[in-house]
Amino acid sequence: MESEVVKFYADDGVELNGYIVKSGVESKKVLIEIHGMTSNCFRKRESIISEKVQEIGVDSICFNTRGSEIVKYIKYGNGSKALAGTAYENIEESYHDILGAIKYAVNLGYNKIYLQGHSLGSTKTVYVYNKMKEENNEYLKYVKGIILLSLVDIPSLFKFVSNSKFLEYALKKEQENSLLEMMPAESFVHPISVKNYLKYVKYNSDIDFAKYNDSKYDYKELNAIEVPLFMRWGNNREFIQQKAENLVSLLDKKIINKEKDISFINGSNHSYDGKEEVLAKGICNFLIKIWVRGD
Repeated sequence: MESEVVKFYADDGVELNGYIVKSGVESKKVLIEIHGMTSNCFRKRESIISEKVQEIGVDSICFNTRGSEIVKYIKYGNGSKALAGTAYENIEESYHDILGAIKYAVNLGYNKIYLQGHSLGSTKTVYVYNKMKEENNEYLKYVKGIILLSLVDIPSLFKFVSNSKFLEYALKKEQENSLLEMMPAESFVHPISVKNYLKYVKYNSDIDFAKYNDSKYDYKELNAIEVPLFMRWGNNREFIQQKAENLVSLLDKKIINKEKDISFINGSNHSYDGKEEVLAKGICNFLIKIWVRGD
Protein backbone atom coordinates (compact mmCIF):
# COMPACT_ATOMS: atom_id res chain seq x y z
CA MET A 1 0.00 0.00 0.00
CA GLU A 2 1.48 3.30 -1.08
CA SER A 3 0.46 6.39 0.83
CA GLU A 4 1.29 10.06 0.66
CA VAL A 5 1.37 12.48 3.58
CA VAL A 6 -1.04 15.37 3.11
CA LYS A 7 -1.74 18.66 4.84
CA PHE A 8 -4.87 20.72 4.49
CA TYR A 9 -6.96 23.13 6.54
CA ALA A 10 -10.14 22.77 8.52
CA ASP A 11 -12.90 25.13 7.51
CA ASP A 12 -11.91 27.51 10.32
CA GLY A 13 -8.21 27.55 9.39
CA VAL A 14 -6.75 24.87 11.69
CA GLU A 15 -3.88 22.96 10.09
CA LEU A 16 -4.67 19.26 9.70
CA ASN A 17 -2.53 16.41 8.46
CA GLY A 18 -2.86 12.78 7.50
CA TYR A 19 -2.31 10.55 4.51
CA ILE A 20 -3.98 9.63 1.26
CA VAL A 21 -3.97 6.14 -0.25
CA LYS A 22 -4.67 5.85 -3.97
CA SER A 23 -6.04 2.75 -5.64
CA GLY A 24 -3.80 2.97 -8.70
CA VAL A 25 -6.68 3.75 -11.03
CA GLU A 26 -8.20 7.13 -11.73
CA SER A 27 -10.95 7.22 -9.13
CA LYS A 28 -13.63 9.74 -8.25
CA LYS A 29 -14.47 7.79 -5.10
CA VAL A 30 -12.83 8.42 -1.73
CA LEU A 31 -13.33 7.13 1.80
CA ILE A 32 -12.64 9.71 4.52
CA GLU A 33 -11.73 7.99 7.81
CA ILE A 34 -12.31 9.78 11.14
CA HIS A 35 -10.75 8.38 14.31
CA GLY A 36 -12.08 8.41 17.87
CA MET A 37 -10.94 9.52 21.33
CA THR A 38 -7.18 9.68 22.03
CA SER A 39 -6.55 8.06 18.66
CA ASN A 40 -4.92 9.14 15.41
CA CYS A 41 -4.90 8.35 11.70
CA PHE A 42 -2.20 5.69 11.94
CA ARG A 43 -4.21 2.90 13.57
CA LYS A 44 -4.01 -0.59 12.08
CA ARG A 45 -7.78 -0.65 11.57
CA GLU A 46 -7.85 2.37 9.28
CA SER A 47 -4.74 1.18 7.45
CA ILE A 48 -6.29 -2.20 6.63
CA ILE A 49 -9.57 -0.61 5.55
CA SER A 50 -7.63 1.74 3.25
CA GLU A 51 -5.75 -1.20 1.78
CA LYS A 52 -8.93 -3.18 1.12
CA VAL A 53 -11.03 -0.40 -0.40
CA GLN A 54 -8.26 0.43 -2.86
CA GLU A 55 -8.73 -3.07 -4.26
CA ILE A 56 -12.23 -2.03 -5.37
CA GLY A 57 -11.09 1.28 -6.81
CA VAL A 58 -11.65 3.57 -3.83
CA ASP A 59 -9.01 6.00 -2.60
CA SER A 60 -8.92 6.95 1.08
CA ILE A 61 -7.99 9.92 3.21
CA CYS A 62 -7.28 9.36 6.88
CA PHE A 63 -6.45 12.44 8.91
CA ASN A 64 -5.78 13.62 12.43
CA THR A 65 -8.60 15.75 13.75
CA ARG A 66 -7.93 18.45 16.30
CA GLY A 67 -8.97 15.82 18.85
CA SER A 68 -6.19 13.36 18.03
CA GLU A 69 -3.99 12.16 20.89
CA ILE A 70 -4.78 13.25 24.46
CA VAL A 71 -3.41 16.79 24.75
CA LYS A 72 -1.75 18.95 22.11
CA TYR A 73 -1.67 22.39 20.60
CA ILE A 74 -3.36 23.01 17.28
CA LYS A 75 -2.13 25.74 14.97
CA TYR A 76 -4.17 28.02 12.77
CA GLY A 77 -3.06 29.28 9.39
CA ASN A 78 -2.44 32.72 10.91
CA GLY A 79 0.05 31.24 13.40
CA SER A 80 -2.13 31.34 16.52
CA LYS A 81 -2.40 28.26 18.75
CA ALA A 82 -5.04 26.67 20.98
CA LEU A 83 -5.28 23.71 23.35
CA ALA A 84 -6.82 20.61 21.80
CA GLY A 85 -6.51 16.84 21.78
CA THR A 86 -9.19 14.59 23.23
CA ALA A 87 -8.94 16.26 26.63
CA TYR A 88 -9.74 19.73 25.29
CA GLU A 89 -11.32 19.57 21.83
CA ASN A 90 -14.67 21.24 21.22
CA ILE A 91 -16.89 18.64 19.57
CA GLU A 92 -18.77 21.37 17.71
CA GLU A 93 -15.52 22.20 15.91
CA SER A 94 -15.44 18.73 14.36
CA TYR A 95 -17.75 20.36 11.82
CA HIS A 96 -14.82 22.46 10.61
CA ASP A 97 -12.44 19.47 10.56
CA ILE A 98 -14.70 17.17 8.55
CA LEU A 99 -15.98 19.89 6.24
CA GLY A 100 -12.36 20.86 5.60
CA ALA A 101 -11.57 17.24 4.67
CA ILE A 102 -14.57 17.10 2.35
CA LYS A 103 -13.56 20.33 0.63
CA TYR A 104 -10.02 19.06 0.29
CA ALA A 105 -11.28 15.86 -1.33
CA VAL A 106 -13.54 17.77 -3.73
CA ASN A 107 -10.67 20.05 -4.70
CA LEU A 108 -8.67 16.91 -5.55
CA GLY A 109 -11.44 15.91 -7.98
CA TYR A 110 -13.47 13.41 -5.95
CA ASN A 111 -17.23 13.59 -6.35
CA LYS A 112 -18.30 10.49 -4.41
CA ILE A 113 -17.30 10.72 -0.76
CA TYR A 114 -17.97 8.13 1.95
CA LEU A 115 -17.60 9.30 5.55
CA GLN A 116 -16.41 6.70 8.05
CA GLY A 117 -16.15 7.35 11.77
CA HIS A 118 -15.03 5.15 14.64
CA SER A 119 -16.39 5.61 18.19
CA LEU A 120 -16.40 9.38 18.86
CA GLY A 121 -15.57 9.74 15.17
CA SER A 122 -18.99 8.21 14.47
CA THR A 123 -20.63 10.74 16.78
CA LYS A 124 -18.85 13.51 14.92
CA THR A 125 -19.89 12.09 11.57
CA VAL A 126 -23.60 12.08 12.48
CA TYR A 127 -23.33 15.54 14.04
CA VAL A 128 -21.59 17.00 10.99
CA TYR A 129 -23.93 15.36 8.47
CA ASN A 130 -26.98 16.78 10.24
CA LYS A 131 -25.45 20.22 10.58
CA MET A 132 -24.53 20.29 6.90
CA LYS A 133 -28.09 19.25 6.10
CA GLU A 134 -29.58 21.94 8.33
CA GLU A 135 -27.40 24.59 6.72
CA ASN A 136 -28.10 23.26 3.22
CA ASN A 137 -24.34 23.08 2.74
CA GLU A 138 -23.41 22.73 -0.92
CA TYR A 139 -20.79 20.07 -0.15
CA LEU A 140 -23.34 17.63 1.27
CA LYS A 141 -24.22 16.51 -2.26
CA TYR A 142 -20.82 14.81 -2.51
CA VAL A 143 -21.47 12.57 0.52
CA LYS A 144 -22.77 9.27 -0.88
CA GLY A 145 -22.57 7.00 2.15
CA ILE A 146 -22.12 7.02 5.94
CA ILE A 147 -20.15 4.33 7.81
CA LEU A 148 -20.46 4.28 11.61
CA LEU A 149 -18.18 1.95 13.55
CA SER A 150 -19.03 1.44 17.23
CA LEU A 151 -21.26 4.48 17.66
CA VAL A 152 -21.32 5.01 21.45
CA ASP A 153 -24.03 6.35 23.74
CA ILE A 154 -21.60 8.87 25.24
CA PRO A 155 -23.68 10.27 28.16
CA SER A 156 -24.65 6.75 29.21
CA LEU A 157 -21.03 5.60 28.96
CA PHE A 158 -19.83 8.38 31.25
CA LYS A 159 -22.53 7.58 33.80
CA PHE A 160 -21.49 3.93 33.67
CA VAL A 161 -17.73 4.37 34.09
CA SER A 162 -17.70 7.54 36.20
CA ASN A 163 -19.26 8.59 39.50
CA SER A 164 -21.80 11.31 40.31
CA LYS A 165 -19.33 12.93 42.67
CA PHE A 166 -17.20 13.88 39.69
CA LEU A 167 -20.07 15.81 38.13
CA GLU A 168 -20.35 17.77 41.37
CA TYR A 169 -16.60 18.40 41.20
CA ALA A 170 -16.83 19.58 37.58
CA LEU A 171 -19.77 21.90 38.31
CA LYS A 172 -17.82 23.44 41.18
CA LYS A 173 -14.83 24.02 38.88
CA GLU A 174 -17.18 25.59 36.34
CA GLN A 175 -18.37 28.07 38.95
CA GLU A 176 -14.73 28.87 39.68
CA ASN A 177 -14.13 29.45 35.95
CA SER A 178 -11.58 26.64 35.97
CA LEU A 179 -12.83 24.77 32.92
CA LEU A 180 -9.36 24.10 31.54
CA GLU A 181 -8.21 22.23 34.63
CA MET A 182 -7.96 18.45 34.40
CA MET A 183 -10.46 16.20 36.12
CA PRO A 184 -9.24 13.71 38.76
CA ALA A 185 -7.55 10.72 37.14
CA GLU A 186 -10.22 8.27 38.30
CA SER A 187 -13.09 10.27 36.75
CA PHE A 188 -12.70 8.66 33.32
CA VAL A 189 -10.64 6.10 31.42
CA HIS A 190 -8.24 8.74 30.07
CA PRO A 191 -7.25 12.31 31.05
CA ILE A 192 -10.00 14.83 30.39
CA SER A 193 -10.54 18.50 31.13
CA VAL A 194 -13.40 19.86 33.22
CA LYS A 195 -14.78 21.51 30.08
CA ASN A 196 -14.99 18.28 28.14
CA TYR A 197 -16.25 16.24 31.06
CA LEU A 198 -19.19 18.62 31.38
CA LYS A 199 -19.74 18.49 27.63
CA TYR A 200 -20.17 14.73 27.69
CA VAL A 201 -22.07 14.45 30.97
CA LYS A 202 -24.24 17.59 31.13
CA TYR A 203 -24.16 19.84 28.06
CA ASN A 204 -24.57 17.06 25.54
CA SER A 205 -27.93 17.66 23.83
CA ASP A 206 -26.36 18.11 20.37
CA ILE A 207 -24.51 14.76 20.49
CA ASP A 208 -26.94 12.71 22.59
CA PHE A 209 -28.49 10.76 19.73
CA ALA A 210 -27.42 7.16 20.47
CA LYS A 211 -29.91 6.54 23.27
CA TYR A 212 -29.78 2.78 23.17
CA ASN A 213 -31.37 2.42 26.61
CA ASP A 214 -34.39 4.58 25.76
CA SER A 215 -36.98 2.31 24.14
CA LYS A 216 -39.10 5.31 23.11
CA TYR A 217 -36.34 7.25 21.35
CA ASP A 218 -37.01 7.84 17.64
CA TYR A 219 -33.37 8.24 16.50
CA LYS A 220 -34.27 11.32 14.49
CA GLU A 221 -30.63 12.24 13.86
CA LEU A 222 -29.79 8.84 12.42
CA ASN A 223 -33.06 8.79 10.51
CA ALA A 224 -32.16 12.14 8.97
CA ILE A 225 -29.33 10.42 7.07
CA GLU A 226 -30.57 10.16 3.50
CA VAL A 227 -27.65 8.22 2.02
CA PRO A 228 -26.86 4.51 2.53
CA LEU A 229 -25.91 3.76 6.14
CA PHE A 230 -23.49 1.11 7.45
CA MET A 231 -23.23 0.42 11.20
CA ARG A 232 -21.10 -2.13 13.06
CA TRP A 233 -20.18 -3.06 16.63
CA GLY A 234 -18.27 -5.83 18.30
CA ASN A 235 -19.65 -8.12 21.02
CA ASN A 236 -16.49 -8.49 23.10
CA ARG A 237 -15.43 -5.59 25.35
CA GLU A 238 -17.54 -3.22 23.28
CA PHE A 239 -18.73 0.07 24.84
CA ILE A 240 -22.40 -0.89 24.87
CA GLN A 241 -24.50 -1.99 27.83
CA GLN A 242 -26.64 -4.56 26.01
CA LYS A 243 -25.90 -7.59 23.91
CA ALA A 244 -24.76 -6.61 20.44
CA GLU A 245 -27.43 -8.75 18.78
CA ASN A 246 -30.14 -6.98 20.81
CA LEU A 247 -28.80 -3.56 19.86
CA VAL A 248 -28.66 -4.51 16.19
CA SER A 249 -32.23 -5.81 16.34
CA LEU A 250 -33.41 -2.60 18.02
CA LEU A 251 -31.78 -0.27 15.52
CA ASP A 252 -32.85 -2.36 12.57
CA LYS A 253 -36.43 -1.65 13.64
CA LYS A 254 -35.92 1.99 14.61
CA ILE A 255 -33.85 3.18 11.66
CA ILE A 256 -35.91 3.64 8.51
CA ASN A 257 -33.06 4.02 6.01
CA LYS A 258 -33.92 1.73 3.10
CA GLU A 259 -30.23 1.11 2.36
CA LYS A 260 -29.01 0.29 5.83
CA ASP A 261 -26.53 -2.42 6.74
CA ILE A 262 -26.59 -2.85 10.51
CA SER A 263 -24.81 -5.74 12.21
CA PHE A 264 -22.04 -6.78 14.62
CA ILE A 265 -18.84 -8.77 14.26
CA ASN A 266 -18.71 -11.80 16.49
CA GLY A 267 -15.65 -11.84 18.77
CA SER A 268 -14.64 -8.27 17.98
CA ASN A 269 -13.85 -5.66 20.59
CA HIS A 270 -14.43 -1.92 20.37
CA SER A 271 -11.28 -1.41 18.29
CA TYR A 272 -11.84 -4.45 16.01
CA ASP A 273 -8.44 -5.85 17.00
CA GLY A 274 -7.84 -9.00 14.98
CA LYS A 275 -11.10 -8.47 13.08
CA GLU A 276 -9.95 -5.66 10.81
CA GLU A 277 -10.10 -7.83 7.69
CA VAL A 278 -13.67 -8.92 8.43
CA LEU A 279 -14.69 -5.31 9.01
CA ALA A 280 -12.96 -4.11 5.84
CA LYS A 281 -14.67 -6.81 3.77
CA GLY A 282 -18.05 -5.72 5.11
CA ILE A 283 -17.33 -2.11 4.20
CA CYS A 284 -16.24 -3.09 0.69
CA ASN A 285 -19.42 -5.12 0.15
CA PHE A 286 -21.48 -2.15 1.35
CA LEU A 287 -19.75 0.23 -1.07
CA ILE A 288 -20.21 -2.15 -3.99
CA LYS A 289 -23.96 -2.34 -3.25
CA ILE A 290 -24.13 1.47 -3.35
CA TRP A 291 -22.59 1.52 -6.83
CA VAL A 292 -25.00 -1.10 -8.10
CA ARG A 293 -27.84 1.30 -7.39
CA GLY A 294 -26.05 4.15 -9.14
CA ASP A 295 -23.94 6.02 -6.61
